[in-house]
Amino acid sequence: MKTKKNFYVTTAIDYVNAEPHIGHAYQKIIADVLARWNKLRGNDVFFLTGTDEHGQKISQTAEREGKKPKQFVDDIAIKFEQAWKTLDIGFDKFIRTTDKDHEKKVQEAIKLMKKKGDIYRGEYRGKYCTGCEAYVTEKDLVNGECKFHPNRKIEEIKEDAYFFRLSKYQKKLLELYDKNPEYILPEFRRQEIINRVKEGLRDLNITRNKESLSWGIPFPLDKNFVIYVWYEALLSYITGIDWPNEKFKKFWPADVEILGIDNGWFHCVIWPAMLMSLGIKPAKTILINGFLTFNGQKISKSLGNSISPLILAEKYSADSVRYYVCRNFVFGQDGDFSEVALVDRHNNELANKLGNLISRVSALVEKNGIQKTENKLLKKLKLKEIEKLIANYEFDKALNEIFAFIDVCNEYVQHKKPWETKDKKVLYELVDSVKAIAILLWPFIPSTSEKIAKQLSFKIDYKEITVPLKVSKIKMGEILFKKIELAEQTNQKINKSPEIEGVVKMSEIVEFNQWEKIDLRVAQIKKIEDIEGADKLYKLTISLGKEIGERIICAGIKQFYSKEELKGKKIIVFTNLAPRKIKGIESRGMLLAAVNEDHSKVVLITPEKDIEIGAGIS
Repeated sequence: MKTKKNFYVTTAIDYVNAEPHIGHAYQKIIADVLARWNKLRGNDVFFLTGTDEHGQKISQTAEREGKKPKQFVDDIAIKFEQAWKTLDIGFDKFIRTTDKDHEKKVQEAIKLMKKKGDIYRGEYRGKYCTGCEAYVTEKDLVNGECKFHPNRKIEEIKEDAYFFRLSKYQKKLLELYDKNPEYILPEFRRQEIINRVKEGLRDLNITRNKESLSWGIPFPLDKNFVIYVWYEALLSYITGIDWPNEKFKKFWPADVEILGIDNGWFHCVIWPAMLMSLGIKPAKTILINGFLTFNGQKISKSLGNSISPLILAEKYSADSVRYYVCRNFVFGQDGDFSEVALVDRHNNELANKLGNLISRVSALVEKNGIQKTENKLLKKLKLKEIEKLIANYEFDKALNEIFAFIDVCNEYVQHKKPWETKDKKVLYELVDSVKAIAILLWPFIPSTSEKIAKQLSFKIDYKEITVPLKVSKIKMGEILFKKIELAEQTNQKINKSPEIEGVVKMSEIVEFNQWEKIDLRVAQIKKIEDIEGADKLYKLTISLGKEIGERIICAGIKQFYSKEELKGKKIIVFTNLAPRKIKGIESRGMLLAAVNEDHSKVVLITPEKDIEIGAGIS
């Protein structure tokens, strides 16, 4: 009998200076997918999310709106909680940092760190970004501005303060990263953190003087101070599971803590150091998601481009929004949100592929019935591969595999023609395969999966995937996904594949805002390999510099260039093109080339003069 495991997943707790947007929702959806996947596998799951409600930015925003800070955060926090419920995000606890229990436990933690000798009094002189609610140095700034809040003024602060001895934990942190490579993911984010920690750590100011800021948890060692918002907010991941009591002992260390790239330093450096001070193990994995952008800009209230998840769910359904963000974005990378792409995914994949399969199969089964038989069709489902992909947080690829099996089922319907043959065994294979599909999709589109389970009379349980479906009366249900028509679909159209695989063809007129989204960079070819069964293709390993690293791209230039000509050559690569499978190889980017009219000649586009690899093209 399988031993039941505990699984604890957290998200960043959202700052409530403004209402929730789709960028917040993306992270919560991913956490919910992981929570549901683990529930499906029979694990005991706890899922924590919530809101961060103290700090200078909250105080200033509340004042502008003519409200007391507590009234302001009460009004906004409920909108976050309702948004996640609307998106079927099944959290177990929604913590607010204004909760009295959180405040009490934070003060207890401060006292313990003081006993450890990790808190002392001093004077802080330095810079502060109100947008990040963070102390920053010149190294954190770009042209004197915060890279996450470029339109906000950086404050100069000089005040008495209490400090946490962050510098004391530099060696232990580096040991943590070295011994636990899975602690920070994706890998390229891990290396960024390690490099910064190696440069040295400064002790952290963990208080604000009440004369400059009163909206915060009172500092237990000195009544003249409140606790720095980030320092107390991080503790929510343990106060939210009742540290130091039984629930904490059961679920800690957290299996996965999901957060945005702008929170990486706090969670990957400050947070584990705080836990070390308390004598608590750090989480097992810190999973850093990229930013969602809209027209190339980070989605945020301050930029005026926020997209409400409530409005999206109302227009397209929670499942369509959930499916789109999981299928359309590579987790860990930035992704550009497009309502047109959402509708395209809904219509072509949810409605045409999944919805059409369910509709056809259930109608035929209701009319003709089913007869139990061996389901050979199910052998084409790559279950182990799907498990592996989700374990690696490759949600887009996992969905791709599930929908590949949906394609197999649709092709089976066309090939077997059960509307003509009335073959009850074929219909059994199809409905039993639909059961497996619905179970696997439950973490991603729970409402739809539950409707299918009710319609076909099966239980959503991972073990049921390989258990033959019991023969029972099946009735047609409602249409799962109705087609959506957008009033305008004039932008972000998908171009047809170029005639030469792996070479970008840019011959259609594009608007300037579309051009701004394209990231072209100088790359250097490091390795050239043949691809079995491909006469025209090379598999190229390219370097895009330290920031991006190496990638694999496939290019149909074999008849035009020898391996010797390509080795070490600098080329121009379209880097943020969606990954594409070519001959079973994932190609992440495309090179640029000049191609004559009859495609008899291809010339690679290269930098005119020598320039470092990774340089951008503008």
